[in-house]
Order: sequence, then C-alpha cells, then structure tokens
Amino acid sequence: MVSALPRSGGRRALLAVAAVLVVLGLLWWLPSALSGPPAPGGQFTLSTGVRSGVYARYGELLKQDLRRDLPRVDARLMNSAGSLDNLEHLASGKAQFAIATADAVAERQRLHSRQAAGLRACARLYDDYLQLIVPADSPVGSARDLGQLRVGVGADGSGVQLTTRRLVAAAGLDFDQDIEAVRVGIDRMPKLLEEGKLDAFFWSGGLPTSAVQQVARRTPIRLVQLGDLIPALHRQGERSRYYRAAVMPADAYPLVQKGQAVRTIAVANLLVTTEGQDPVLTEAITRTVIRSRDRIGTEVHAAQKVDLRTAVFTDPLPLHEGARRYYVSEKP
Repeated sequence: MVSALPRSGGRRALLAVAAVLVVLGLLWWLPSALSGPPAPGGQFTLSTGVRSGVYARYGELLKQDLRRDLPRVDARLMNSAGSLDNLEHLASGKAQFAIATADAVAERQRLHSRQAAGLRACARLYDDYLQLIVPADSPVGSARDLGQLRVGVGADGSGVQLTTRRLVAAAGLDFDQDIEAVRVGIDRMPKLLEEGKLDAFFWSGGLPTSAVQQVARRTPIRLVQLGDLIPALHRQGERSRYYRAAVMPADAYPLVQKGQAVRTIAVANLLVTTEGQDPVLTEAITRTVIRSRDRIGTEVHAAQKVDLRTAVFTDPLPLHEGARRYYVSEKP
C-alpha cells in the first residue's frame, strides 16, 4: 500500500504540474500570437479591363505579388469592357474584386441603388487621365471640333464611353447625332486611327497607356487638350463632381508631346469589392496593393500614385471592414 503524500508535498506537486501546463500552453500560443491571424486561403476573381489597357496590366502585376504574399490564395483575372462591366461582374458574382472609376461607381449607384448598396472599396488606386487622340495633322483643337467626325468612344460597358458621353455633351455636341460614334475599346481604336478609319478617339487611363505609346511609334499623333470643357462639365451637376482639372506631364508621351504639358481632366480609380467579402482576405489584399506600389510602378507608372495617405479617400464608397482594419493597423 502506497502511503499518501504529505499535504504540503501534494500541494507542491499540484503546483508543479500546473506550472508545466502553463508553460506548454505558452509554447503553443506564442508562435500563433506572434504570427497573427492565419493566412487566408481560397480563390477569388479580379475583373480588370481590355487586354491592352492599364487595368489588365495592373491586374497581372498585382496577381504576381499576391502569389508571393498569399501563397494559399488562388487569384484569377477576368478581362472586361471596363468599369461598368466590372461592376456588373461584381453584382453577378462572376468576380469578387474589380477596378472601377469613381464616376462609374456613382452611376451604378444611381441606376441600381439596391444592388450597389453592398459595394465597398479597398483603396483609391491612381487617377485616370482623359485623353483625346487625333492624327498629328488633324485640325481638331478641342472636343468642340469633333462634329461630323468618326470618333472612337469606348466599348459599350466601359467607363470610357460613360465619360466620353459627358465630354461630348460638355462640348455642346449630341452623342447620337453630331458625331459618328464608333463603340470600340483601346484594343481596337489605335489601329483604326492608324488605318484612317477613325478621325479621333477618346481614352481614359493611367499614364502612360501602352496602346497609345505603341501607335505613336508607328504614326504621328497628337493629344488634344480637354481643359476647356471643365466649366461645362461641372455644370452637369452631381454626376460631374468626380472629375477634376489635371495636367498630363510633358514626359507622359515624349514622342507625342515633345516637351509640352497637356491640360485635361482626371478621375480616380478604386479597387472595389462587396460588403460580404471575407475581411481577413480583404485586409490581406489591401496590404499587398499598398506595399506593391513601387514594384508595380516600374511597369505601370500610374501605380506610383498609390499611397497610404490617399488610399482611404474612396468616395463614393465606404471602406470595406477588412480594408479599414489594415489602414488602422498602419497608423503610427
């Protein structure tokens, strides 16, 4: 028969066992506490734009960095006609994230208020610059001179066409009657201009846009200023508040501008998702977007404008909860 331990010895033994359990618990807890929440996994689709546009290239480069930062996440890219098409992809569930201009988001809210109520932003990315391209010997000096001309206006479902309609109206022209509107995107407009099948085309994109650079190497072109449309554009009311006066720097398209800046109009791009998207994944994606600025910016120069201080200004959308968590965590 084993004799019972003295009361004091039993107490010490119990304390020792408890201490061992505490240490084991700490050894289990500390690594996970120090490493933060589990890395997200799964799959999502990002809707971008036409293959030769800035959205598509930005998406390709962002996907590379997401693969590095989130190895358990399968990021897929979807091409589209542009901003309005991207927002439709979010609404239908074909995509979980998308890039869209602020004016296109506001238009979605106006036309589909119930669906758009669930839209949320991850970040303000960079500004699109509105560009009107004509042959170098064209007499066009303003959008007001486009009457009766063949004009590339962007594909149906694109933010380019949405904005072009407003610019044409600001120029005092009727979109359906005063110009011959050719509804194609940046993947086709430069070639049509080069072949003499267009007299001009509008584009809204980051600087520089490779498709514009490429056509400039093959044929003489010119950028037409759009700054004279600002007063009339702003008279269109609430829908025009997302447009601001801007200047294309002289080195945006060196072959075209020959050292001259061009007055134009800019509108912000947003990375958009939906309210129900996983906050952990959304926070992680937002972190990569901000931290990848410099690397992506070496190829997509517009991405150099992505900045932690301005990324939170996502009007007309509120921030997604996951994105908000990221920005709060980065506060000094």
